[in-house]
Amino acid sequence: MKPDEIRKLEAYLNRTFKTSGIQVKAMPRKKDTAEIYVGEDFVGTVGKDTDEGETSYHVTITVLDIDLD
Repeated sequence: MKPDEIRKLEAYLNRTFKTSGIQVKAMPRKKDTAEIYVGEDFVGTVGKDTDEGETSYHVTITVLDIDLD
């Protein structure tokens, strides 16, 4: 993803979740996926999908069962 897309996604996620701790980081080998961090902790990915001229982004958040205790 391009740096401007990453900045916009990061701002959107921080606004949506009412925080300032979310960081979106590009993945060096993947042009359509970025990693999401809260502070130092990796929490998931965001992927870009372009279909019929429309672009959307999908977020996958990973929660380990040990984190629920």
